[in-house]
Amino acid sequence: MSSPYRQLPSVDRLLSDERVRRFGETYAPQIVVELAREQLEEARAAIAGDRRTPTYEEIVASLIERLAALTTPSLRRVINATGVIVHTNLGRGPLSAEAVAAMSAVSGGYSNLEFDLSQGERSSRHVHVESLLCRLTLAEAALAVNNNAAALLLALSALAYGREVIISRGELIEIGGGFRIPEIMAESGARLVEVGTTNRTYLADYEAAISDNTAALLRVHTSNFRMVGFTESPSPADLVRLAHDRKLLLLDDPGSGCLLDTTQFGLGKEPMLQESLATGADLVFSSGDKLLGGPQAGIILGRRDLIETLKRHPVARAARLDRGAIAALATTLGHYVKNEALERVPVWRMISMPVAGIEGRAKRWAKAIGKTARVVEGRSMVGGGSLPEESLPTRLLAISGEDVDVTSLARRLRLGDPPVVARVEHDTLLLDPRTVAPADDAALLIALRTILGSAPLA
Repeated sequence: MSSPYRQLPSVDRLLSDERVRRFGETYAPQIVVELAREQLEEARAAIAGDRRTPTYEEIVASLIERLAALTTPSLRRVINATGVIVHTNLGRGPLSAEAVAAMSAVSGGYSNLEFDLSQGERSSRHVHVESLLCRLTLAEAALAVNNNAAALLLALSALAYGREVIISRGELIEIGGGFRIPEIMAESGARLVEVGTTNRTYLADYEAAISDNTAALLRVHTSNFRMVGFTESPSPADLVRLAHDRKLLLLDDPGSGCLLDTTQFGLGKEPMLQESLATGADLVFSSGDKLLGGPQAGIILGRRDLIETLKRHPVARAARLDRGAIAALATTLGHYVKNEALERVPVWRMISMPVAGIEGRAKRWAKAIGKTARVVEGRSMVGGGSLPEESLPTRLLAISGEDVDVTSLARRLRLGDPPVVARVEHDTLLLDPRTVAPADDAALLIALRTILGSAPLA
């Protein structure tokens, strides 16, 4: 009896197959060869595992699929129907149309990224956002790097290397992806000094920990969780006063990049950057892609002498923003300067969206879907490490029924084109119009009706 391994085609035979040859014409030859070898290796593994030997046609089809997948982008635009406004796993928040256009304009050609057009000589990339940040927050100086963790790493490396930085145990948070504040501090070369307990830290705890080797007090806003009950922490003003009395720096990380008063929308109070600076913090840190509503960035605001020191540090170059991010951040900041953030910045447009408008869209969705759909009350989450546990009233499209496998439905929506990400609760599929751009309504409904077996939309 012939060995099943002998039934497998050679690499040369696969490469000479007209379908593979035609499909692989646009690929580098060595890549096609490598994929063919991988395909045959999988076939041998199937035989070794006593599984069915794949046919020649199956091997060719799989190889062509591999080739197609190689150049199909894995990073794709999705429709966020979860109701989480700043959704870290879905890229935080969308950029404004103007910010996207600005990124495209500077990325499609050359730009004056580090060139002074009036003087005809080299300039700094920092100038494109610094003046806007200073105007908005009244900071003496500002600097933007590629994320907030990098901003903190840069400041500690430049200002506290080999020295102590005092922080409350209740603020030793873990941020997205498993990164922890103590680990970031350790990488900077600063020595972490923990004070107080998880739930209660007093001003006297900081005072007692100060030594001749102390460089700064660090305050980190617990933006991704909330501690309630038997808690205590000194006010920002008290920490500033203590730090300055002892000739130390006060570093404040409010995190979310908030420039607007969140209480006007029925939400809890989120620390604003300009308020932290007004309290007297020497440096203030934030993200650019949370409540600020811009691209991924880490923003540092504060004393001019300190910012100039940071700009000269080697980590500043390693963590610098590229031209696209700078263009998007500058444009986003411009929306605040022009007092149009609520209309132009998607994060704030979603936060300020009236419930009546959301309900109207949800009802139109339900009518288009049919008997399996209904409109229910719900809550939209701000998310993204901002305003923990805070939510906004909303209306949801709910799909359920004895004949509806909602888990399977949710998966099929995610695998569609475009992918639609919803949430499942209590055997019900829920979709929140608040986080779906109105321009995506038709695509979302087509996806739902197709998967549910409805007739095409008229």
